[in-house]
Amino acid sequence: MTRIDRYILVLFLRTVLITFCSLGGVFVVFHAFHSMDELTRRAESSGGWFPTLISSYGPLLLLLFDWTGAIITLMAFLFTAGWLRHTGELTATLAAGVSHGRILRPMVMASAAIIMVQLANRELVLPHFRDSLTMKSKDLDVNAAQPVTSRYDRINGILIDGSSLVATEKRITEPSFLLYGDFDGFGDLLTGTDAVWLAASDKHPDGFLVQDVQRPESVSQVPTVYFDGRPILMTATDQDWLNPDECFVATRIGIDLLQSNSTATKQASILELVGRVCNPAVHSSDALRVYLHERVVRVPLDMALVLLVLPLVVNRRQQNLFVCIGAAIGIVVFFFGLKTVAGGMAGSGYVLSPAMAAWIPLLVIGPVAYVRYRFVQTV
Repeated sequence: MTRIDRYILVLFLRTVLITFCSLGGVFVVFHAFHSMDELTRRAESSGGWFPTLISSYGPLLLLLFDWTGAIITLMAFLFTAGWLRHTGELTATLAAGVSHGRILRPMVMASAAIIMVQLANRELVLPHFRDSLTMKSKDLDVNAAQPVTSRYDRINGILIDGSSLVATEKRITEPSFLLYGDFDGFGDLLTGTDAVWLAASDKHPDGFLVQDVQRPESVSQVPTVYFDGRPILMTATDQDWLNPDECFVATRIGIDLLQSNSTATKQASILELVGRVCNPAVHSSDALRVYLHERVVRVPLDMALVLLVLPLVVNRRQQNLFVCIGAAIGIVVFFFGLKTVAGGMAGSGYVLSPAMAAWIPLLVIGPVAYVRYRFVQTV
């Protein structure tokens, strides 16, 4: 890497950092003033403002980076090229016989690195914070109760509902399991005080441990219900690890599928989305399948979006920087408009398949981005 490469790279990364910090600072200030009462209560209970701000806004800033990383990179491209042109450094380098493609190479490589950092953040980091990723001030407390979205287990014939849930504790308050089928001794309803999600072990499959069972009465006298050799409703009658007032409901519908907030789906990793789509116990909509394919193609799409602005960076007509920024905004609007239209046509389930809807933007934009990238190599 030459000295001019290092100079351009540092200038570009500095622009990206300043832009993101400015955007993140504005977001934190507005959100903090809107949520001042809640933040004050949390600061008093957690031992200070600094740990409170880190725990409250750290995950949100990671989410903001995931949302805006590609756009910030695109704008940093224009600002850096505009600065080099303004100082005359770009003209001097071109006069030495160096092409635009060679000058822009450090920024292209840095853009690819930023997009890969976004990928790692999206797949490895954000899924661990999805329970606290909410924009509502009343939900700054990650232990706050959330409403439950009822789900029907198509394998076992059980409708799962409840009064509320606490995602961080994997607990449902006042759970209600409506039983469709022949469950001897249980009737058509199973209720309790709490239901806690337990992962599979040598004693039981995945499911919910219902505590303080209220219906049916005397659940300890009801035998475990099996279907095709699989335990569905397990009781203390023949399960030594259960207390007399407890019942275990086997299901593949986890606590994340019961959250009403779409964050649980939007911030899931690709592997979790694949598992959700392949889960036979729950229905997967076409919109979820479209989103899964969009996540798969997002990295090449983000890179294609950055490459689309390269002719604006070259700017052989000496256009004003703000004119170039306006053109870049138009490209971004077209980019997201194409994604929205394609996703809408697939979400209805009639015009396009989910896979085709997600890949159409890449099939349209990808070749154009490659041609533009090749163009700047020779000018």
